[in-house]
Amino acid sequence: MRKENRVTRWICWIVVVTALFFLGFTIGWFARPQHHSPENNGRFDEHLKEFLNEMQSDQIREHLRKFTRLPHLAGTEQNLKYAEQIKTEWQEFGLDSVEMVPYDVLLSYPNKTQPNYISIVDPHGNEVFNTSLAEPVPEGYEGVSDIVPPYNAFSAKGQPEGDLVYVNYGRTEDFFQLEQEMKINATGKIVIVRYGKIFRGNKVKNAVLAGAKGIIMFTDPADYWATGVKPYPDGWNLPGGGAQRGNVLNLNGAGDPLTPGYPAKEYAHRLSPDQGVGLPRIPVHPIGFHDAVRLLENMGGPTPPNNWKGALNVSYRIGPGFAGDFTSQKVRMNIHTNNQVTRIYNVIGRIRGALEPDRYVILGGHRDAWVFGGIDPMSGAAVVHEIVRSAGRLLSKGWRPRRTIIFASWDAEEFGLLGSTEWAEDNAKLLQDRAVAYINADSAIEGMYTLRVDCTPSLHTLVYDITKQIASPEQGEELSLYDSWHRRDNWTNDRDAPRISKLGSGSDFEAYFIRLGIASGRARYTKNQRTEKYSSYPLYHSVYETFEAVERFYDPSFRRLRAVAQVRGGLIFHLSDSQLLPLDVVEYADALGKYAWSISQLAQQHRDAMETYGVSFNSLFSAVENFTVAARGLHERLQTLNTADSLQVRVMNDQLMYLERAFIDPLGLPGRPFYRHVIFAPSSHNKYAGESFPGIYDALFDIKNSAEPHKSWEEVKRQISVAAFTVHAAAMTLMPPA
Repeated sequence: MRKENRVTRWICWIVVVTALFFLGFTIGWFARPQHHSPENNGRFDEHLKEFLNEMQSDQIREHLRKFTRLPHLAGTEQNLKYAEQIKTEWQEFGLDSVEMVPYDVLLSYPNKTQPNYISIVDPHGNEVFNTSLAEPVPEGYEGVSDIVPPYNAFSAKGQPEGDLVYVNYGRTEDFFQLEQEMKINATGKIVIVRYGKIFRGNKVKNAVLAGAKGIIMFTDPADYWATGVKPYPDGWNLPGGGAQRGNVLNLNGAGDPLTPGYPAKEYAHRLSPDQGVGLPRIPVHPIGFHDAVRLLENMGGPTPPNNWKGALNVSYRIGPGFAGDFTSQKVRMNIHTNNQVTRIYNVIGRIRGALEPDRYVILGGHRDAWVFGGIDPMSGAAVVHEIVRSAGRLLSKGWRPRRTIIFASWDAEEFGLLGSTEWAEDNAKLLQDRAVAYINADSAIEGMYTLRVDCTPSLHTLVYDITKQIASPEQGEELSLYDSWHRRDNWTNDRDAPRISKLGSGSDFEAYFIRLGIASGRARYTKNQRTEKYSSYPLYHSVYETFEAVERFYDPSFRRLRAVAQVRGGLIFHLSDSQLLPLDVVEYADALGKYAWSISQLAQQHRDAMETYGVSFNSLFSAVENFTVAARGLHERLQTLNTADSLQVRVMNDQLMYLERAFIDPLGLPGRPFYRHVIFAPSSHNKYAGESFPGIYDALFDIKNSAEPHKSWEEVKRQISVAAFTVHAAAMTLMPPA
């Protein structure tokens, strides 16, 4: 009996051990590292393909047509009507929620009873010539009201009178050349400059620093005419009576001039209108080149260098003042523009994320236009509308992204990125904690040649992957968009890939990328950068930016706009629905190495001074090396990540998402507290141009002419130390959690 009990106990023990073994095996099997992600099981690819294929050229054409019928300047009734229409249609498309978010910001409009113009006056004060009060209205729009005449928003009021001085593009180096080499003083003069090369607000700032009491800007055919193209309506060049509108603020990321750093809500404390941030202190006005000829043709003074001469049939003499029989004549500016607090409206739509609703991917572009906005911004707004429609169709079939997608139609971008910046300020705490990426959706087509992408380095790989899945829109090219882009704009120097540029500013990504440190990018169709030398597309900010300009000249088939929609849509799809965020830290490391070498080479132009003042880039190079090691380590951990463990996935995604935040310095750049990204910011001398290591770049700019070289080189050393610390600190965020 005892023996039978012993056998029974042994059998039970064996059964228990065997059961425990199989239980452990089963747990181990299902808990083993998974080296795949759900998107690879086919459903992700199917949904992506369906999403991209849903986007239709004819739909984009219809969206563009309906949103460009009437002028819709920010703060006007028509722009509010378009906001309401977009809200209604986004709701109909199936978004989970859509709301209109108001802000009360400072805007700027011409005085309807006292028009702005420039005049030439005789010694008795009589006007012998006046510039045009409006552009000739394009065919088909003769009966349209509320077309705002050309003006520069936020110009100071005034009627200054004096001698005219021509200063080329009005760049820092142009004013330096005028005063130091030509020995001509702009103090007390009215300066005239041509548009192009740099942001118009920087031209105004430079004129103020030079002591000018007014500035006139004109569009020279050398900068705004494509060779062999006729003026509108027979072609896409700017007619002689056309002029470029635009704001002339120097906000440096502040948002609403009266509530810098904080949202312009009802409760906001406001500066007085004359104390607003970035407001110019002198009158400013734009004119077309027909009027510019009349101002320039009789000027006296020396003949300028050849690179100061445009394409007008005048001598481009410098002045000051007129020559010969016209010596006694002066130029008078008559500027009566009013600044006023006005309500604007952003439209914000959301698709709630299924698994990570607290992670946001944002697609945003502005709606307001100077007149009809056929290119800027409505080519981009039409693309956003089609992306929303396509997302809605996918939602109706049961799809829902992993993360929340936010769609935004911004207001008052043309007045200094106001709508997007106010919303960023209003939601800054949430966005810093939850935002994955921001994709900008301004003008979708600015030329007919190829794709252009500007983005943070961590998005490079994703951009290349997406464009390989999209067909080239060019007729006769049976290629992917990537191959077409690669063929037409190959990256120079060190890599065999299409060119991707740095982000500068001048559009709504500014607050999200440069202030808050959210990974950002933009894509549009553009001109041939090598052969088409005009500054921007010729019809920029004129009354001639119509639907017909796009349909007849830029994209008759609307295939290019569809390709841009697919790129932008593909970016938000991957960023919102991939299990692991498709952000490449190794690409960022490679970019940092190139940027560090480039800025050190700029400094090497002053090698003797560097030795004198003990300037070294070794600390920055060391920090970049640390970052590179950390980035490669994180990349290797990604390859072996247990993607079945949601906590591990979340931890890794957080490291990827917060990397861009690690480059933010809460103190900001010197004199520009709202530009906080240590790696990227606009140039202090051209808001449109993105600079890498901007603190160091600004400290080095024109250092050879510094009045106090010791202090200037000390600032270079300080900025190198800030950059080195920031890169090293960013590297630490990529290390394995303790």
